[in-house]
Amino acid sequence: MHGLDFDVAHLLAGGLVLVSFMLLYQDRLYAMLNVYALHAVVLSLSVGWQAYIQDAPHLYITALIALVFKAIIIPVALHRMIVQLGIHREIEPVAGIGPTMLAGVGLVGLSLAVMLHITASADLLAREDLAFALSVLLLGLLIMVTRRNAVGQVVGFMSLENGLVLAATGAKGMPLVVEISVAFSVLIAFIVIGIFLFRIRERFDTVDIRALDRFQGDRR
Repeated sequence: MHGLDFDVAHLLAGGLVLVSFMLLYQDRLYAMLNVYALHAVVLSLSVGWQAYIQDAPHLYITALIALVFKAIIIPVALHRMIVQLGIHREIEPVAGIGPTMLAGVGLVGLSLAVMLHITASADLLAREDLAFALSVLLLGLLIMVTRRNAVGQVVGFMSLENGLVLAATGAKGMPLVVEISVAFSVLIAFIVIGIFLFRIRERFDTVDIRALDRFQGDRR
């Protein structure tokens, strides 16, 4: 592998981690959805580059799926859902932005330390891509945990799945049928989550998760 191939692969994988931090920083829904679209674009570029350096044509289809579904269809659908539901556009995190970002930095450091240690005998590119992928996955999980708004949690779930795709492609790819299955599973999950959001909005007149907690407390 040429040095340029290696450098570009790392630049794109590291860029995905950086955009995950941008997602973690957002406190407005529209901005969060726009950053998620950028997250999906960077993922598609990373997967496309992996297809080139691995000489794996099926990964080009994976990159196209990421671009069409995750960078276009899902953000547009969520934008429309926000408008239709009249959802409050600001996202209130469980903790402040500062502590949340510090937690994210800690998770990235943990990911690098753990993955580089347990994959010491693996290919260098695969090792570091897996470390970046675990970072993206954990940052997506952190977004889900620190957002009270259900839409923000959906975006965290989607970014988490992007980390799984990055891990699979960095570890010398996955069969196309598996990637198509994952894409459809995510699409089905998105539809189910959309229905769930409509039901929450209809019942509680908000998608703030605290409304569910208060309702559960009132029933006890």
